[in-house]
Amino acid sequence: MLVPVDPRKPLSLTDADARPPRFTPKGDELHERLDRAVSELGDLQEVIYADRRFAILVILQGRDASGKDGTIKHVFNACNPQGCRVKSFKAPTAEELSHDYLWRVHHAIPERGMIGIFNRSHYEDVIVTRVKGLVPRKIWEARYEQINAFERHLTENSVVILKFFLHVSRDEQAEQLRERLTDPTKNWKFRAGDLEDRKLWKDYTVAYRDALRKCSTRWAPWYVVPADHNPTRNLLVTETINARLRKLKLHYPRAAQEVLDLVHTIR
Repeated sequence: MLVPVDPRKPLSLTDADARPPRFTPKGDELHERLDRAVSELGDLQEVIYADRRFAILVILQGRDASGKDGTIKHVFNACNPQGCRVKSFKAPTAEELSHDYLWRVHHAIPERGMIGIFNRSHYEDVIVTRVKGLVPRKIWEARYEQINAFERHLTENSVVILKFFLHVSRDEQAEQLRERLTDPTKNWKFRAGDLEDRKLWKDYTVAYRDALRKCSTRWAPWYVVPADHNPTRNLLVTETINARLRKLKLHYPRAAQEVLDLVHTIR
């Protein structure tokens, strides 16, 4: 299971940190453990949907080709689609730009009983905007505190937030980008801008490091996920989600006695 980012300590985001940790299982043991974890998450999701006391928000951030789509596909494979909603944040529209940067995010927060999954998120506004100089420094610097306050507001209103940074190495990203260009089923995912962003690797590393440390809070911690090996990545994310959900002490609501008594009327 993953450990939250400690904002008081330096954060290493080297290529070595993207490899599977030594303590994770391998081979058949890894896949069996992953299957159990995915199945458990499916069971927990059913109770969340029935319980209706909490909304779950899972935020996935990462560089291009870090595996956000694959994580969503495999981690939530056993969940009922009726209880999950995925939101992918792309470049803001003209309408979204006419509001504050958190407006479009607040609109996408899941209701109680639902699991919401963000593919990218409001953190683009302290990462991309910073690296590409889209807003002045004083604006993006103020956003760390604004995001923390926003997320605290959500958690105080029954939204459970889990934030995962899928950390991929430079070599693994290169391999994934080559595959996108050579695989006809993945060509559509490739953007020329991916290569431009790759040239800014060091700048993005600094921006991610600051965002993760400054916005890893007690109420909404960040987790760095070694993402060079897909099954290990999926296992770490799934087990971390499950551990948090188990702490909620979820339960199926009991029907009123007059409803239960109706069993005697069925002929």
